[in-house]
Amino acid sequence: MRRLLPLLLPVLLPLLPPAAAGADPLGDALKAGGVALLMRHATAPGNFDPDGFRIDDCATQRNLSPEGREEARRIGSHLRSLGLVPGEVLTSQWCRCRDTATLAFGAARDWPALNSFIRSRDTEKAQVAEVLARIAGIRKGDRPPVLVTHQVVITAVTGVYPQSGEVVVVAPARRDGRAAVRVVGTIRPDAAK
Repeated sequence: MRRLLPLLLPVLLPLLPPAAAGADPLGDALKAGGVALLMRHATAPGNFDPDGFRIDDCATQRNLSPEGREEARRIGSHLRSLGLVPGEVLTSQWCRCRDTATLAFGAARDWPALNSFIRSRDTEKAQVAEVLARIAGIRKGDRPPVLVTHQVVITAVTGVYPQSGEVVVVAPARRDGRAAVRVVGTIRPDAAK
């Protein structure tokens, strides 16, 4: 048998399952479904929106830079290369989120639960509960919804502080009898180069 092993090895190796080191849990989760993607808008220089900004007027808001627009396209392409076929694409009403969603995925629908509450925390609890309830409704095999939003929303829902353009992949979970999420992993924009 020892003499046959070197001869049989090239024949048997392709029949073995892939090694665990080559496993891609995020890619597998994107393909299998039953998860959600929380994506921070792509690069928009500065901090906060200017005083007097209006949600219905992009000219009054902090917007994506040309680099941010290209970053959004690359991230969408990278996610598709990992096997993502998105379900619903929902976005904050802020222009930088809408633009990120549209550039990355082609289209999106506004969902106010994803709006920033950085300047006023009055709606934070209700918005987070609404996002968690949406994620709790995801079933095994469902195509992953993509939720394009702001750092403050993602951090409140997941505890992760994402950089611009970062995607946090989450699965529905329960904690103390309430809807929660389990972070499967993150995909940083530099992975999409």
